Amino acid sequence: MRTVLWLLSLFVIAIIAAATLGTNDGLASLYWRGWRIDLSLNLFLLLLAASCVALVAAIRGAMLVLELPQRALAWRMAQRERGAQQALRESLAFYFGGRFARAQKSAQRALAIQRDTPQFERDKQFAVLAHVLAAGSAHRLQDRAARDAALHAAFELTPNQTGAGPAEEGARMLAAEWALDDRDAERALQWLGELPVGVGRRVHALRLKLQASRLARQPQEALKTARLLAKHQAFARPAAQGLLRTLAIESLDSARDADQLRRTWQQFEGADRRDAFVAARAAMHAAEFGAADDARDWLRPFWERLGELPGDERSAIAQALSNSVAGIGADWLARLEAAAATFPRDGAIALAVGSALAERQLWGKARQMLELAAQDTALRVRWRRAAWLRLAQIARDEGQAQRAAQAYESAACLGE
Repeated sequence: MRTVLWLLSLFVIAIIAAATLGTNDGLASLYWRGWRIDLSLNLFLLLLAASCVALVAAIRGAMLVLELPQRALAWRMAQRERGAQQALRESLAFYFGGRFARAQKSAQRALAIQRDTPQFERDKQFAVLAHVLAAGSAHRLQDRAARDAALHAAFELTPNQTGAGPAEEGARMLAAEWALDDRDAERALQWLGELPVGVGRRVHALRLKLQASRLARQPQEALKTARLLAKHQAFARPAAQGLLRTLAIESLDSARDADQLRRTWQQFEGADRRDAFVAARAAMHAAEFGAADDARDWLRPFWERLGELPGDERSAIAQALSNSVAGIGADWLARLEAAAATFPRDGAIALAVGSALAERQLWGKARQMLELAAQDTALRVRWRRAAWLRLAQIARDEGQAQRAAQAYESAACLGE
C-alpha cells in the first residue's frame, strides 16, 4: 500500500513539474568579479534545491560524526546494563533451582557491573535486589557473615524507611524469616517492627510475627496477631479456632499468680472467654493459685448450659470444677444435682458433683458419685485417681481407716 502511495505521489509531482516548468523561459544571471553566468531558471532552481539537500546532508553528517563518542558511550552503557540484567536473571534462576553458590556469584557479578557503570549505579532497586539474592544464597549456604553483610549493604542504599519500595520491604521480610530460621525471635521482631504500618499488616508479615511471638514466648502478642490473621481469613475456620485456643491456653499457662491470671483473662476477647477449653484451663490455674471463687465464676456460664455442650467440652468443664470446689457455696447444689440427674452415667460430671458434695460434707451422696467416677474406665487415669483420693479423704474424715487404705491402694494401682 505504501508503494502505491509513493508511486501516485511521484506521478503527481511529475505532472506538476511538467505543467509549471515546461513553459518556463526565464533566465537567472549570476555575476562574480566581472564574470556573468546565465542559467535557465529551471536549472537554477534544480541546482538550488540540490545545494540545499547537500548542505543539510553535510550538516547531518557532521553532527553524526560529532555524536559518535556519545553514541558509543551509550552503546557501551546499554551493553553493560544488559549484562547486569542478564546476571541478575541468572542469579534468580540459580536461586530457585537450588544452585545457591552460582546464584551468589551471579548476583555479585551483577553488582560488580553496576559499580563499574556510573550511569547505571543510580538504580537503587536493582542493587537492592542483587544484594537480597546474594544474601538469600548465603543464608542457604549457612554463611551468616556474608548474608548479614549483603543485607547491611542493601539497607544502606535506602536509609529512609518511609520511602522504601517493594524490594526494600521484601528484604526486611526475608531478614525476619531468616532470623526465624536462626531461632532468633528478638531479631525477627526487630526486623518486622521496622516495616511500615501498612506493610506490617499484610498476611505474610503477620504470619512471620506470629511465629516470632511464639518463639519469643509472648503468647499474648501471638494471640493478638492470630486474631488479625483470622480476620484476614488466613486460616480455615477450624484451624483458626484451634490456633486461637492454643494461644489462649499458652497465655494462661504463662501466668505466675492469681492477679496475673485475672489480667490475662480480662484481656481475652469474648470469643476466647466463651471457649470451654480455655475457661477450663483458666479455672484449673485459678484453683492452683487459691482463687477458687474466680474459677467457679468463669465456669458458671458453661455449667448453666451444660446440656448444650459437646461431650469433650462438658468433660473439661466438669473436671475443672472438680478442682475448684474449695469454699463452694450452697447456691451450687441445685446446679450440681440437676447435672447429675441429666447425666447419670457421665464420670466427669460424677467427679465434679461428688467433689463438691464432699466439700460441703455431704459424704453419703458424695461417696456414691465418686465411686461412679472411680469405676468409669472412660475417664483418664488422673481423674479416676483423684476420685479415689477424694474417697480416701472422706473415709479418713469418717474415721474409717481400712476403707481409706483400700481407696489409697486403688489409686496407687491405677498406674500412669
